[in-house]
Formats: sequence, C-alpha cells, structure tokens
Amino acid sequence: MNIELDRPDWAVEPAEAYETCAAFIRATLEAAGRDSLVVGLSGGIDSAVAAGLGARALGADKVLGVMMPYATSSAASVGDAVAVAAAVGMKTEKIEITSMADAFLTDIPASDLIRRGNVMARCRMIVLYDISARDGSLVLGTGNRTEDLLGYTTMYGDNACALNPLGQLYKTEIRLLARELGLPEAVLTKAPSADLWEGQADEDELGYTYSEVDRLLVHMIDQGLGPKQLEALGFNSELVGKVAGRVKAMAFKRSGPPVAFFPGRVDPDQGNAQAEPEDETFTDGGFH
Repeated sequence: MNIELDRPDWAVEPAEAYETCAAFIRATLEAAGRDSLVVGLSGGIDSAVAAGLGARALGADKVLGVMMPYATSSAASVGDAVAVAAAVGMKTEKIEITSMADAFLTDIPASDLIRRGNVMARCRMIVLYDISARDGSLVLGTGNRTEDLLGYTTMYGDNACALNPLGQLYKTEIRLLARELGLPEAVLTKAPSADLWEGQADEDELGYTYSEVDRLLVHMIDQGLGPKQLEALGFNSELVGKVAGRVKAMAFKRSGPPVAFFPGRVDPDQGNAQAEPEDETFTDGGFH
C-alpha cells in the first residue's frame, strides 16, 4: 500500500508529539497511584504507537501487550503484533476471544458484520479490564482523533480506556509518530484495519483515505472553515457535506452519557468554588 509519510504543514512534529504524550502518560499514572499499563495489541499502527509510547515513557517492563484474536482474525495481524512487542521490548499475553464472542454471536446473522464486530470489540475490552484489575494497571487507549471525530469506533469497546495519549492526534500524525518510535515498517505501511472480519479495510468502509479526510478535518474542525471556504481550498462539496454530517451525527460517542442536573449537586472532580470545607481532616481524607 502507498502511504504518504511526508509531514503536512498542519501536523504536530513527531518529536513534540512524543514528548507531550509521554509526559501525559507519566502524569496520569502518578495521579492514579499506578505504575503500569495494559494495551490491546492488534498488529495495527494505533495500538503499536500506543504501546511504543507507553514503553518509552515508563520502561518496557511496565507495559503489557495483549493479543486477542478471533477465529477469523488475520494470522498476519498476530505476527505484526509479535513484531511490535519485540521492537518495543515489552511482554505479551495471547488470549483467544472466540469462545466468549461466539456465546453472543449465536443469534447474530453472519451477514451483520457491524453487530458482530461490536461484540468482538467489547469482548476484547472485557479481557483488558479484567487484566487491569488483576495487575493493578491502567488500560491504555489507542484511538486517534480522526476515528473519534468520525465516530469510527465501538462505544465501550475499542474506545474504552483509562487514558488515551493519542486522542488528539490525527491518523496522519500517528503514522509519523510510528516512524519516530522506530516501529516495524510492515506495521507502518499496512492498510488500516480493525481486523474484525476477513478482508476488512478502514478506508474502504469510510469511502475516503485518511490523508484526505485528515486534511479536511483540520480545516473544518480546528480552523473552523465553512463549506464555501473548504470548497475554495479544493475540497469536493459532496465530501465536505458527508464528513460534516458524520461528525455531527457521531457527537454522542465523544462524551459521557448525558446526566440530568439537580441544583446543589456538586461534581467531585470539579469541586464547588463557593463551598469552604469546615473540616480539613475530612477533606484531606477524601473518598477513594
């Protein structure tokens, strides 16, 4: 596959991206009182970059990569995951999800690929969170900004995590960061795929390339340009409308569930600026 690896002028410098992500990982773990990570290792570039970031930021012994193939998963994906682990120097586990997924898939038609893929993605997250509980580690996210804006993710599946250093980096920037981290060339240049069914390819499903949509999203979302301005830059009006509609429709995936508001109830993570604690001992003790 032909992958564009020149850095566009809008993209974050890979070295800067690494420093920001590494500092974020260390700070998040320190705040949580944890010192290790677990990450799903699919053989794809996103999980490879997340694993590489974690290993370089904390030390490879602090990151566990978990390979979770289904019966129809590509053997090449498992091989690529092993190659990533070797390049990073991290330890791995392999846990087949076929039997647990099949318990849910019995009544889902083989032709309903989306529903079946969602089940597999959520089974994988069950495995990761169980290992997180076993080891006292945090689940490292692997989703990028492109997928997040387009809603190309499974809620409580591959988008579930305790921290995600890649969440504001576009797919184009993930590829550049992969090279910065020295990850295997096969992972860097392979066609992006969630590997949820045989022959799946992200760009075929989306209907456009990541490099094409990344550039559009930067202008549309980060720079706030409207349809006419985008068309003046050479973007096809049909593509602009399609992407804008998808970004809007998938907004529900980018936030937690809406919660009804009741006066006087305080968000414990935001605090109450008007309240002054009477008992400092209670405040210091806190809840865990």
